[in-house]
This record gives sequence, structure tokens and C-alpha cells, in this order.
Amino acid sequence: MIHRMLASQLDILLREFPAIALLGPRQVGKTTLALSLIKKQKKKTLYFDLESDADLARLKDSAYVFDQYPDHCIILDEVQRMPHLFAQLRPVIDRHKKPGRFLLTGSASPELVKGVSESLAGRIAFAELSPVSLTEAKSSRISMQRHWFRGGFPLALTASNDDAFIRWTENFIRTYIERDLSLLFGVGLSEKTMRNFWYMLAANQGSIWSAEKYARALGVTSPTVKRYLDFMEGAFLVRSLPAWYVNANKRLVKAPKVYLRDSGLLHVLNRVHSATDLPLHLGVGASWEGYVIEQIHQHKPGHIDLYYYRTYHGAECDVLLMKGLKPVLAIEIKYSSNPSLAKGFYSVLDDLKLKHGHVIIPKEGLQQLNRQITCSGLEHFLTEVLPDL
Repeated sequence: MIHRMLASQLDILLREFPAIALLGPRQVGKTTLALSLIKKQKKKTLYFDLESDADLARLKDSAYVFDQYPDHCIILDEVQRMPHLFAQLRPVIDRHKKPGRFLLTGSASPELVKGVSESLAGRIAFAELSPVSLTEAKSSRISMQRHWFRGGFPLALTASNDDAFIRWTENFIRTYIERDLSLLFGVGLSEKTMRNFWYMLAANQGSIWSAEKYARALGVTSPTVKRYLDFMEGAFLVRSLPAWYVNANKRLVKAPKVYLRDSGLLHVLNRVHSATDLPLHLGVGASWEGYVIEQIHQHKPGHIDLYYYRTYHGAECDVLLMKGLKPVLAIEIKYSSNPSLAKGFYSVLDDLKLKHGHVIIPKEGLQQLNRQITCSGLEHFLTEVLPDL
């Protein structure tokens, strides 16, 4: 079993908050992690799978059930299926406020689920379980090459071979398109349109978002395609990297870049059949860029935010790390062992008055390209550079 870095944080939250919501995409290991933590804390447990008709029937009078088990940790799995439970939890918690009473798991961002309107502020803590990170994979002796190719869903990452990985991922994608997204958000979605949307996102990994372009290609309106993107983000499958444009003296690009978060999903959608095929694929650069950005997101300190920066005059960097309103580090991501930087990257350093920039490449090691630019592999950046910012 792959040890998840989030476990220690959840262990603390269970001792401090009456309710904890563990969010993340389907099949990422939320239930496994929740049950293992409760077992470790030796709590009495009551488990409800809200995708089970039998468990839904057991919760017909949920407030009464909750009040009968004040000393148990009640796990509500896939809580977005019963959004009205959020409203019922507040009085239950207030009658018997005890740490670790409720552990909720969900595969959809709560603000996008219809009916989640009752505030649990001060009573609930939220935590996101992302797919297995590079650090977690390396601790289980899984190479970066395998992790990059297969992504971080545990069953995909640990599949017996690449063919098994591809079969699992294809069925994961099919299930999401045909059933899961509609169930998660309680709306009817066109399977054909969603399928084409997934393939378009994969083919345009890391492109600047244009709702009009996608709408024309899919034959829908711009608001509809924006709603589809919101659902994909709300299901923790897509990440929008915002543009940094707080600079009144420059003409800056303001639309976000859009990435499929899991590299394994990206590669299956783009018909990359093995790790040895990946370096020869036309989309290898975009794949590496998205992979690095997702790993930075998963490992970054809480006070650091990620953006990209681009002006209409040619200044550009792939990632800009910010501490509040202060630029901290400009990053260029290159799929090359001998990277060269365009003039636009140095223009970013001048625009934002940054003394140093960083380049991340697939090859491990550390080198100084010049007095301003440091170059390293991803693992070095995540473990040695990022924590000190």
C-alpha cells in the first residue's frame, strides 16, 4: 500500500474538528485512507456508502440515526449523493460537538453540488486527496518515468503492465463520461459532447482557454462549454492555471491555461501506448509541463500560489510562484537535457524585478546555466527548492 502524505494532516484534523470532508476524484483512495485512519485511532465506526441503495434506506431518518451513535465516527462515503445531509449535520454536531464525529468523502467540489447551502463554518475542515504524488511514488520505489506515464491513480499506477494500465484507464474514462459526471452534479450531460470535450482538452494540454473555440468545435454555446469545464474542475480532473495580470503597465494575457491533472489520463486519451513511446510523441512537451505543474501544486507550501505570466510583447514564463502579491520565482519547464531559454523569459525577470529564475527538466541534478538561472530535475526542485520559498 502506498503511504499518502495527507494521512498525517487528516490524523490531526480528526482530533480537532467534529467533521472532516475528504475530497478528491473517484478511485483516488479516499475510502481506503479514511478507514485506515479510523482504525489507527481505534474509534468505533459506522460506515455508509451513499451509492448503495441499502445504505440510503438506512439513512432515511438520518438525524435520528446520527443522534443514536454520538460516540462513533460516522463515515459518509460519496456525500454529494445526499447534499441535504450538510444541512442536517449542523444541529447534530451542535448537540454533541466532539472531534472526529463525521468523516465525509466526496468526488465533487461541494460548491458545485445542488443543495449544499447550509454552512458548517467552524465545524468542518476540508482536505483534498490528489492522485499519488511523485514523492509518494518514489517512497514506494516507483520510478518517475513510470509515474509520469501512468499518472497517480493507485490502480493505474500499480497495474501489472502497461496494457492493464491502459484497460483500467479507458474504463475509468468511459464510466466518467457515461455516468459519473451526471451523477456527481445532478445534471444531464451529453455523452458524445463530453467525450469530444475530453479529447479536445487532451489534444490542447496547457493551451490558453478559449470558450468560443471549444464551443464552435463542439457545436454548443460558450456558457455550455464553460459549464462543462466547471464540472471537470469540480470533479478534480482538470486544473486551470490562472494568468498573473496585476501589472497596469503591461498588456497581459488574462485567460487561464487548462491542464488535465492526471498524466495517465492524458496519455491514454492521446493514444500513448507505453512509456518508451512517450518521448517520441508530439505532445511530450505539453505532457511534461502539465505533470510538473501538478506536482508543484501537490507539494507547494500553503502560502505559495501558482500562476503563469505572458504579455503581448513576448515576455512569458510557464509558472510564476507568488507569495501574496509578491512574485517569488519564475519557472520555465523544458523537456530537454540541455535547455535554452528565449529572450521572453528574461523579460519576465525584468518585468517583475526577479533576480533569479529556475528551469525544470526531466534529468536529475543541479546546474547553474548563468548567474540568473538555475536548472534542476523535478525531484530536486520539489524536495530542495520549493520547501524553502
